[in-house]
Amino acid sequence: MADLNTDVRYIKGIGEQRAKALGKLGIATLRDLISYFPRAYDDRTQLRRIADLVPGETAGVAAMVASPPTISHIRRGLDLVKLRAVDDTGTLDVTFFNQAWLKNNLHQGETYVFYGRAEGSLFRRQMSNPVVEPEGRREITGRIVPIYPLTAGVSQLILSRSIRQGLTACADILPDVLPDQVRREHQLCRIEYAYENIHFPESAEALDLARRRLAFEELFLFTIGLDRLRQRREVVHVPPCGGVDMEPFYSALPFTLTDAQRRCVEEALADMRSGTPMNRLVQGDVGSGKTMVAAACVYFCVKNSRQAALMAPTEILAQQHYHGLAPLLENLGIRCALLTGSTSAKTKKSIAAQLESGEIDFAIGTHALITGSVVYQNLGLVVTDEQHRFGVAQRADLAAKGDHPHILVMSATPIPRTLALILYGDLDVSVIDQLPPGRQPVETFAVTSRYHQRVYNFIRKLVGEGRQAYIVCPMVEENEELPDERKAVTEYAKKLQAEVFPDLKVAFVHGKMKPKEKDAVMAAFAAHETDILVSTTVIEVGVDVPNAAVMVIENAERFGLSQLHQLRGRVGRGKHQSYCILISDNQNEETRQRLKVMTKTSDGFKIAEEDLRLRGPGDFFGQRQHGLPGLKVADLGCDTKLLQEAQEAARKLLAEDPDLRTCPATAERIQALFTQAADTLN
Repeated sequence: MADLNTDVRYIKGIGEQRAKALGKLGIATLRDLISYFPRAYDDRTQLRRIADLVPGETAGVAAMVASPPTISHIRRGLDLVKLRAVDDTGTLDVTFFNQAWLKNNLHQGETYVFYGRAEGSLFRRQMSNPVVEPEGRREITGRIVPIYPLTAGVSQLILSRSIRQGLTACADILPDVLPDQVRREHQLCRIEYAYENIHFPESAEALDLARRRLAFEELFLFTIGLDRLRQRREVVHVPPCGGVDMEPFYSALPFTLTDAQRRCVEEALADMRSGTPMNRLVQGDVGSGKTMVAAACVYFCVKNSRQAALMAPTEILAQQHYHGLAPLLENLGIRCALLTGSTSAKTKKSIAAQLESGEIDFAIGTHALITGSVVYQNLGLVVTDEQHRFGVAQRADLAAKGDHPHILVMSATPIPRTLALILYGDLDVSVIDQLPPGRQPVETFAVTSRYHQRVYNFIRKLVGEGRQAYIVCPMVEENEELPDERKAVTEYAKKLQAEVFPDLKVAFVHGKMKPKEKDAVMAAFAAHETDILVSTTVIEVGVDVPNAAVMVIENAERFGLSQLHQLRGRVGRGKHQSYCILISDNQNEETRQRLKVMTKTSDGFKIAEEDLRLRGPGDFFGQRQHGLPGLKVADLGCDTKLLQEAQEAARKLLAEDPDLRTCPATAERIQALFTQAADTLN
């Protein structure tokens, strides 16, 4: 008998070849197969009459094939099968591309359901490449059809049929990880019903019940898992740091820290004095002074006779941190070093020797800090900048260079607290919620492309005053019918250079460039060797260019608000008034509202909350690697009430049964889900 860890190739009807194709989607076991949830649904339950089809709209129609289908070979690689179908209201001309087998599969006089986009005119209705099946079969029409993410060699039908086989194979062995009492109290359906109706919903109501049950389960398990991680962490003991007079550090600063910065420093130092390793996330808006909070922790750590390391995602950011922090800390007697991929072999060797002997107190660098040959004498503090750019594993690799060092993560992405919990697992969260005095807000405008000429004139005026400008193009998703980001950015930059700003220096940068090329372009821009930088979002986490005073974002509707806010944070870093211009021709009301939010507030946390409300968490989760089991069904933007219910239920259960002795299925599932996460989060 199958169990949920059975290899999919042994499931009846799947076999070796199909299992290989499913493997490309990350489906290896029966559990993977039934947990591969649809990304969307197509409601094909309603059929229209041919006369009621509206050109441009997608619909289903039941019609009889009026004459035998014909096939014509247009050219090599293009065959057309054509047929005419009728009902008692009219005629529909149907064309299929490269599906020659349909000529013999569709028979004159029989009725089929055609589902696709209606074309042609009100007098002559047409459909190209609709899905088709005999009336009454209801496999791909006549019901709510799941739409799955696909890969080459796996069609919706193949996947759907494989999942059907999988559900049949595990009909009697699906363990319910929710205790009966929790299920009843929160009016949740049984697990078999949930899996059946998330994949093959009987109705819209059944789909809602299934979704609610599975989302609740995810959030419930998540809450218990995070609680376990926290408990695990608190068991580790490290020698507490002693008291250090911080006054020399504060006096050496050329400015006074804000109250929010002081509060974050105190929270971090309390962690370091507690005898358990600090695991803290410092969140703050761009320019709120997170680096100074990190510097205070470094000072405190080194004065406790331990070493510190700061890891940045790019060489150029590591250099920026080094040039900003080394002069300050070296004046206070802390020996600093910069270690990146481009550090010469000789210097690397020397720095490695000094780190091992303890002669260097504080190393700043890129992932070069975690290469095998680098050994620290006594690493006490690990600081990582813009955590989600690394992934948890690299943070863990650096932490492994010491004996349970304190960990401080800096993020300039303001994240609502519920999301911070999910993204950063068991980190405690400190928030810098005020900007240093004297920072001018960036003036933000949302306009249509009709304003392009005025925008270019404005850039020219600012460049004439000695400023610099960013122009950002959205990255292109792989499946879109658009040139890829390289082409979009390079062609736009060339056009600007040739036709709009022939007398200025225009450069470009995109994510497909080699890191060294990217760094060189960014360094040249920072040194004011170029006036205008055309870029994709690679500059979102970028180098500090105080002289850049205008940020133009093309097709702004393609970005989430939080990302727009990050991009806007690239300007306004110097003493000059700065501007952000969002260009979008999208007339969608929700889109206009979102862009309006940007023009009204510069508070990153307000923007993040609004983004979460409007778009759900996709924007935050994007491609980020956070080491925690992903949420496949729950959507934190829409499910905040469900999250509260699940958290309440989880806490109640843990209060009554901390070891989950009465719920072995729950304990087992949490163990499986959090095995990988537990290794990397501590």
